[in-house]
Amino acid sequence: MNQIKREEMKSVAIILLSVIYLFGCNQRQKTEKEIITDFHNSLNSLDWEGTYSGILPCADCAGIQTLIKLNKNLTFLLQSKYLGKEDTVFETKGTFSWDKSGNKIILNENEIADSANQYLVGENTLTKLDLNGNKITGGLAHYYILQKERNEITN
Repeated sequence: MNQIKREEMKSVAIILLSVIYLFGCNQRQKTEKEIITDFHNSLNSLDWEGTYSGILPCADCAGIQTLIKLNKNLTFLLQSKYLGKEDTVFETKGTFSWDKSGNKIILNENEIADSANQYLVGENTLTKLDLNGNKITGGLAHYYILQKERNEITN
C-alpha cells in the first residue's frame, strides 16, 4: 500500500513538473513574439531616405517653404525660404540622429542636436514636432507635415 502511494505521488509529481515546464516554455515564446512585434519602427520599416517638402506655418510671414533631404548616411540638407519676405533660401547641412524608438529624428547642426528641428518619420511624411518632441496639435496641426517628393527650392 505504501509502495502504491509512492508510485502515485511520483506520477503526480512528474505530471505537475511537465505542466509547469510546458507553461514556462509557452510564456517564453510569447515574449519572443512581443519583441519581434515591437521591433518594427520607422527606421527599419519605412523607405525614409529622400526629399520632403511643404510650407510650415510662420508667425510673421506667409509661411516657410521647407525642403529636407535625408540621406542613408544620416546626413541632411535643410532649405528654408520665408514667403513674403526676401527671396533668400537659407541652407543648412549636417547630420541627424534617430531617437531610441526609431520613429523620430533630430537634425544636428554643427554636431549639436537642435530640439527645434525634431520630426516624426511616417509613411512618405515628416511631421515637425514641438520643442519637447511631441506632435503639434490643434487646428494648424496638418500644416506641420512635409510630404516626400523630388523637388528642390530655387531662387
